[in-house]
Amino acid sequence: MKIATSWTTDLGIDSVLNAYENLVSQLDTEPTLIILSCSVAYDLEAVLATLRTHAPQVPLSGGTSCMGVLTQAGVHAEDGCGLALFGIYDPEGSYGVGATVIGEEPEVAAQQAIHAALEMADCPGEVPAMVWMSAAPGCEESLISGIGAVLGEDVPITGGSSADNQVQGDWRQFANDAIYSNAVVVTALFPSTEVMFAFHSGYEPTDVKGIVTKAGGFEATEEKGVATRAEGRILWEINGLPAAAVYNDWSKGLIEDVLTTGGNILGRTTLHPLGRIAGHIGDVPYYQLSHPDAVTENGGLSLFSNVAPGDELVLMHGTIDSLVSRAGRVASSALETYSAQPEDVAGALVVYCAGCMLTVQDRLNEVVDSLRNALPGVPFLGVHTFGEQGCFLSGENRHGNLMISVLLFSK
Repeated sequence: MKIATSWTTDLGIDSVLNAYENLVSQLDTEPTLIILSCSVAYDLEAVLATLRTHAPQVPLSGGTSCMGVLTQAGVHAEDGCGLALFGIYDPEGSYGVGATVIGEEPEVAAQQAIHAALEMADCPGEVPAMVWMSAAPGCEESLISGIGAVLGEDVPITGGSSADNQVQGDWRQFANDAIYSNAVVVTALFPSTEVMFAFHSGYEPTDVKGIVTKAGGFEATEEKGVATRAEGRILWEINGLPAAAVYNDWSKGLIEDVLTTGGNILGRTTLHPLGRIAGHIGDVPYYQLSHPDAVTENGGLSLFSNVAPGDELVLMHGTIDSLVSRAGRVASSALETYSAQPEDVAGALVVYCAGCMLTVQDRLNEVVDSLRNALPGVPFLGVHTFGEQGCFLSGENRHGNLMISVLLFSK
């Protein structure tokens, strides 16, 4: 197993070709798998055509990343432009990429995509060590469910939802020879070595003194609630009251000015998402996050992940410092979980939420430093996504917001 990364912030196709040639030079051969991530500023058709001309048979997957990318060499985001390639050389492993337009049945689309990936890997009917997923934002929970229906719930899934620079729907997904705007792309990984992973947030639950035990009655001092009416990604009510008003109360007036008119709140809620307990390590809970991005005209909250009636919600809190240091801490957590050392790692894929990235944008070099300190000498690719997928320590595959997912390949 050998892994390398290469990058460019130049929009010219010659620079993309140079990046690929640099990747091959580091690997000393053509890669077994390519993962491509770039901002939407590039001529994506030309980028993919260039890569396929020089690596026509190599499985390729990926998606667009908000503003740019990270590698062990630094932050690659010049005026919203950045592209990186992550190449694996593993002749004893097997890799396949499949994609399907999501359409009206996302679970079915995910099932078709994973079957295609297994076929390409020449491993139909087999169970991969890991699935790497890149998809259009919107129904990731259903996509995860579809993959699980084929492979079983025990196969870890990690990855991130494709992104653009301004949340305008310009995101794209890449799969072999094709570019999509609303697809699920899955990579079936059968590496010859072990994979290690971790999935965390950089947030803490607020200090609450009680738990709401029924819908209805709401006390202003409570910061915990139960979602009582929700439709997909619109949270309408918490404890029987308009969700935006409840959130505003919990956050001490954070969105006061848009309660009656509605409007975008994405930037101001990044440090104050809503959390749900996803499981426990001993007696300590860990959380899956939802990022409020808008107040609806009717006082609901639009989210980047699903909520359902009966979900228990807690207001979470993060800081700039915690978001800066968290990527390295998640990488270290993956190593600790598997009793591994940095020198055991061939390379890493890091999913770092676009919302977190935009909040700490002027300190992204410190994010890279935190990863370098955790993984000295290890090549890595960091992507900025509009939703993160990962597997918690107790085995649950989940989709969340403002999360960090790390996948390590051992040597």
